[in-house]
Amino acid sequence: MGFTGLALGAVLNRDGIARASTPGVWHPPTGKPHFTPKAKSVIWLFMNGGVSHMETFDPKPALTQYAGKSIGETPFKDAQDPEKLKLARVTVVNDANGQQRNKLYPTQVAFQKRGQSGIEVSDWLPNIGAMVDDIAIVRSMYTTDDNHGAQTQFHSGRHMLDGEYPTLGGWVRYGLGSANDNLPQFISMGMREYWNAKDGHYLGPEYDAVPLRVDPANPLDYAKPESDLRTEEQRLSFDFVARLNRLRAIEYPSDAVLAARIKSYELAFRMQTSVPEVLDLKVESEETRRMYGIDQNESRVFGQQLLAARRLVERGVRFIQIQHGGGGAGAWDAHGNLKGNHSGNCRQVDKPIAGLLQDLKQRGLLQDTMVIFGTEFGRTPGTQGSDGRDHHIYGFSVFMAGGGIKGGTVHGRTDEIGFHAVEHRHYVTDVHATILHQLGLDSRQLEIPGRKRLDIDHGSVIKAILA
Repeated sequence: MGFTGLALGAVLNRDGIARASTPGVWHPPTGKPHFTPKAKSVIWLFMNGGVSHMETFDPKPALTQYAGKSIGETPFKDAQDPEKLKLARVTVVNDANGQQRNKLYPTQVAFQKRGQSGIEVSDWLPNIGAMVDDIAIVRSMYTTDDNHGAQTQFHSGRHMLDGEYPTLGGWVRYGLGSANDNLPQFISMGMREYWNAKDGHYLGPEYDAVPLRVDPANPLDYAKPESDLRTEEQRLSFDFVARLNRLRAIEYPSDAVLAARIKSYELAFRMQTSVPEVLDLKVESEETRRMYGIDQNESRVFGQQLLAARRLVERGVRFIQIQHGGGGAGAWDAHGNLKGNHSGNCRQVDKPIAGLLQDLKQRGLLQDTMVIFGTEFGRTPGTQGSDGRDHHIYGFSVFMAGGGIKGGTVHGRTDEIGFHAVEHRHYVTDVHATILHQLGLDSRQLEIPGRKRLDIDHGSVIKAILA
């Protein structure tokens, strides 16, 4: 049923109609937090392909000092020995695809201390660096899938072949009720690969993400009438159908599904107006548009998506995931020409992300909106070819801001060459656990009987970065 089906599912779940019609079946959550939340919404920014932590948020001067030498020729020869380092869940010393990348590759960009906190951030990210006092950087992430199926893992905590498991946005949509009945509560923008088939089918199709385009004339599929109807004509049509449905309800007064259907059509009708309105960025000032980099060719598309995200959370949307560089393995997959690849990608995202943080902050929205910067893994300290880095799962960086996150914070550490996370290590679902906690949700109370998750799927809250 396309978009109308999503609307119907939302109404059925909110009103308890689906539950009432299937006695004895597991009841979904009530739509209310389990405890007092610190955040209301999430903007989930994902960089497809694998961002190099050593050229963005985790400076490693030793790479330049020992450039060209093999790891075994440096004081860090034990970096590839997980037994000596006693790192849990690391069973191999090779990099992606079972290959060794032993020859150290120098850092391709300088770092500067930023903000009052003095946290070092890459010169490729000067605008994000200017907002570092509002950001918590976690430098000790790890994962276990050494190819781009790790995108699935970062979003769901599960491997691609594990079956259908919801992404984090699906869980948030499942656990929390609607804050705005005129808009979907889980939205996706940008191209996705690997994990794009189903965001929430494990929970039910109504928990999938609704894909939006930043185009008021055509923001999503199946969101406008097949024929060219004026709003007034369509309103008459809805009213007439509603009258017929109410007559039917006289004959079948206890038909809850019929009542829900009437509401779902009303919701779909309202969304035809509300979705284009929220994506009409022309109403924003030139100053705001420049803040997001919309006036610059390289950052225009991503800037438009992030400005749309601010307008969506402003109207009560719970979870917005935005993909940068989707398609194939992902735009950040710098097996060669890392300097050209990452410097170009940083120019596309740096100003929009900083603009989003600044805009949320000045509007008083950052205090209850979480912004997450994620990627599936990092890049190797060793070189691939002459000027690239391979996939790297043993240590990489993400950052979080807003919604009760302690800004100006660095948590965790990789070793001197960025090979292994060695201090306060965090599997990807620790990010999930932290977000759910700030939203007032306990993942164990979201479990479905008979479909238990592994303990590592729940993750552990990263308490050190909470305000």
